Amino acid sequence: MKLYCTLTRTKRDFVPVSPGVANVYVCGPTVYNLAHIGNARPPVVFDVLRRFLEHQGYQVNYLQNFTDIDDKIINVAAQQGVSFSDISEKYIAEFLTDMSGLNIKSATRHPRVTEEIPEIIAFIEELVAKDFAYEVDGTVYFCAHKSHDYGKLSKKNIEDLEAGARVEVNAAKRHVSDFVLWKAAKPGEPHWDSPWGHGRPGWHIECSAMGRKYVGNTIDIHCGGEDLIFPHHENEIAQSEAANDAPFVNYWLHNGMILVDRQKMSKSGGNFFLVRDIAQNYPYQVIRFFILSVHYRSPLNFSDELMAAAQAGFERIKNCRRNLADAIAARIGGNFDAAQIAQFRNKFIDALNDDLNTANAITALFELVTHANKGMADGGADFARVMADEMDFMCEILGLKLDEQDADASETAEIEDLITQRNAAKAAKDFALADEIRAKLANMGVVIKDTREGTKWHYER
Repeated sequence: MKLYCTLTRTKRDFVPVSPGVANVYVCGPTVYNLAHIGNARPPVVFDVLRRFLEHQGYQVNYLQNFTDIDDKIINVAAQQGVSFSDISEKYIAEFLTDMSGLNIKSATRHPRVTEEIPEIIAFIEELVAKDFAYEVDGTVYFCAHKSHDYGKLSKKNIEDLEAGARVEVNAAKRHVSDFVLWKAAKPGEPHWDSPWGHGRPGWHIECSAMGRKYVGNTIDIHCGGEDLIFPHHENEIAQSEAANDAPFVNYWLHNGMILVDRQKMSKSGGNFFLVRDIAQNYPYQVIRFFILSVHYRSPLNFSDELMAAAQAGFERIKNCRRNLADAIAARIGGNFDAAQIAQFRNKFIDALNDDLNTANAITALFELVTHANKGMADGGADFARVMADEMDFMCEILGLKLDEQDADASETAEIEDLITQRNAAKAAKDFALADEIRAKLANMGVVIKDTREGTKWHYER
């Protein structure tokens, strides 16, 4: 498998530190609000990476942290008159609800900042002892200018860095690029005891401490959005390599940003979409399918038209799988070319081996669907069984659930009762009533199909 590494700007064969084991660290959310569509892209994309590595036989140690203490969390808690932990616990639960809907496999660990304070303090003490960090009035800063290759990930020259939107201006710092490791607490803020007084961790230090604790000095693959390249991931490298005297990460993977109607998504621009809100109009699995339809390093344009197209494409796949199930149930034998079918799996695997190209993998899946639809009539149950197995294999790695029940129990009972009434009307040759019931089902988003095994139905929303 070849992966594009942001650090080297090249595709390289994946070779893990420990044979047979892949350690993957994905930067998780700061939990102060519901997840937006941009927050969803890294978990979906890198969930496929994990699934594909597992298919290749790796034991995957998959970490995704939660930043559960931060200025934004503290501010929201103050506005609502509750504790910061009330906010973080609420939105961790909400995030996991959305991730479950998107069929994201549970991480091996979800470390939280507030549970790793001793490790974070010990990490900072090492940096101070090595003269890579200094304390001013209870706040500890990292000396970025002492890191000889600072900027190697983002390709920024430390001498050219100027204070900007993502770099804090602070007269206490020795250099504009120095960054906070430990922040002195303001009156009334949550805090922990430390050698430098009451305070809490800075943003960047958590991932370095967690990565070392749960993986070791060197992580195989570190993932996140491209907006994290600078300063977050740049700072992680500097502090980790200063403390550990070892490469921090061997493969840096960064996904592209989400655009909305080809414009940058922002709350102020009024084009900001929460996953929960999108899921009111499109099933979670359609959202996942949409995210995977473009290569992870490319920008992903979000619009209602593109979501509708993704839904239509996903329904085509689901319909094909249902028809294959019907053909298998018919138990009528047939002939097929096994070598011809094998080419679809090979193309699918080749796509994912080439820097996790899910767009090309989905193309291979659609080619499989086309072949299945054309050959189902003549191929019989044996052909359908093989094609269904291939489709299930691809969808499992992509994390697409084709058999997800769209209706709850009461809806299912209502639909099946209407179908029974329609079939009774047909038997009584009351075709007007049968057509009326069919139209009612269509208005509910239900598509029905009369087969030799009875009337089949599914949603097409």
